Amino acid sequence: MRKIFSTLSLISALVISLSACQKSDAPATPATASQVSSYFDQTGRDDVLSGGVKQIKINTPKGDFKVWTKRTGNNPSIKVLLLHGGPGMTHEYFEVFDSYFPGAGIEYYYYDQLGSHFSDQPQDPSLIDLPRYVEEVEQVRQALKLDQKNFYLLGHSWGGILAMEYALKYQQNLKGLIISNMVDSIPAYNDYAQKVLMPAMDQTVLKETQALEAAGKYEDPRYMELLIPHHYEKHVLRMPQAQWPDPVNRSFKHVNPTIYVSMQGPSELGASGKLLNWDRSKDLGKITVPTLTIGGQHDTMDPAYMSAMAKKVQRGRALTCPNGSHMSMYDDSSTYFTGLIQFLKDVDSAKF
Repeated sequence: MRKIFSTLSLISALVISLSACQKSDAPATPATASQVSSYFDQTGRDDVLSGGVKQIKINTPKGDFKVWTKRTGNNPSIKVLLLHGGPGMTHEYFEVFDSYFPGAGIEYYYYDQLGSHFSDQPQDPSLIDLPRYVEEVEQVRQALKLDQKNFYLLGHSWGGILAMEYALKYQQNLKGLIISNMVDSIPAYNDYAQKVLMPAMDQTVLKETQALEAAGKYEDPRYMELLIPHHYEKHVLRMPQAQWPDPVNRSFKHVNPTIYVSMQGPSELGASGKLLNWDRSKDLGKITVPTLTIGGQHDTMDPAYMSAMAKKVQRGRALTCPNGSHMSMYDDSSTYFTGLIQFLKDVDSAKF
């Protein structure tokens, strides 16, 4: 079992219709007192005393468990459920959304998937299964009373896989879909890593890293000594590791390695777990709800591929963050949130 934060090797896979969004030249309009009051209206809510937190019972083939959610805000027509990456990460790295969504009047929900830090953590490997996670999201939706009049699903990295799978089965419940920093094919992800990222890497570093992997030495401190400056700070979060924000550090610290390795595999240079052959590249055309794809120019995923995904769905828009990596919400926040909020507003006002 890995010592998560010291090795950080579990994070890279938290695995154009529209060019990079530009800031509006017009000054932001301050919210009125009535708008602020409406956004924080708790009338009829059963989560007031818990500050928006709600433990939701999930039925699984191996019994009932509870998953953790937290609501912020009140907006009858825009409610965003956030699906974190990993698999096995936590909602914590989404806390940057607190700096952007409330000011835009958007209601949103943090959610730790089953097995993640704030939720129950059953020790049954059969529960680490993509179709089961899809059914879990549907049960969470029902418990939160989200529907096609207000329900937006945002999945980042692994959460993007989960969001695509959910949409392909339950899109009748969705108002909009956001696929953030994820491609629709793990083989395509691996291909990009092998043909683009690895050749661009310092070849001496790559050779030593691959030798450690071949020997199964993922726990060797040298593994991360090589990958942090030569991979993570270039393609996962483009800041010196010492400057990584606290929500990111906490989320990495709390990752569940059993789930991560089972689904993603131990290597940070590609996927090798249960998701190895996952591919929905020929199925995205079945998605009819408004869909936004978000990618970073320096991502672990191919930015051009992510942009092209918007043309596969029936009603798509693509956003590329020119300064962003896999966690574009941090290293290109302005582009990320400007484009995301505009999409939500456009769909809500029937402009898209």
